[in-house]
Amino acid sequence: MPIKVAIVEDNEKLRATLGRVIGRTEGFQCVGMYATGEEALAAIPGLRPDVVLMDINLPGLTGVECVRQLKPQCPETQFIMLTVYEDTDNIFNALAAGATGYLLKRSSREELLQAIRDVVSGGSPMTTHIARKVVQSFQRPTPRPPDTTAELSPREREVLDLLAQGFLYKEIADRLGVSYETVHTHIRRIYEKLQVRTRTEAVAKFLKR
Repeated sequence: MPIKVAIVEDNEKLRATLGRVIGRTEGFQCVGMYATGEEALAAIPGLRPDVVLMDINLPGLTGVECVRQLKPQCPETQFIMLTVYEDTDNIFNALAAGATGYLLKRSSREELLQAIRDVVSGGSPMTTHIARKVVQSFQRPTPRPPDTTAELSPREREVLDLLAQGFLYKEIADRLGVSYETVHTHIRRIYEKLQVRTRTEAVAKFLKR
């Protein structure tokens, strides 16, 4: 089954280029292309793509705000932010809103396709500089929240522990001897019980318990 990808990019030339790359590569399918966040909000919940390539600096509704609104409606969809340069704060805000990773717009065709494969497999494409900022955000002293991880089943705790160790979804499935789809189901239930929208938030709650 091909990886279904939607593209949200206001630059018409880049949008068309991304569409051609996705559409002409075996194992991928471009299911929609949009120039604004407003268009994406109207269409993407009905499409339920596997991955959305989202311009971080859209006119009007920003890419960060678009992800924040779309993620609760499409919890299984992974969002990769497209950016011209490493704007650390903006990228961090996008990750906090529910994005899985980011990619520079000048990235090669191979880097783009690999990033999409990575997020579908449970990875998070980002540089060490951005990853460090994410980790530092977890280390800030905050009031200790209630331990919502107590509501998780033993298997869900096992899955979350492996997520915290950095394993990909497929690797978790192999280690636990279950299917890839079963791991996805466990993770969806973990998100619901912990009241989070992203892997990053789930791991943060697990580490703070």
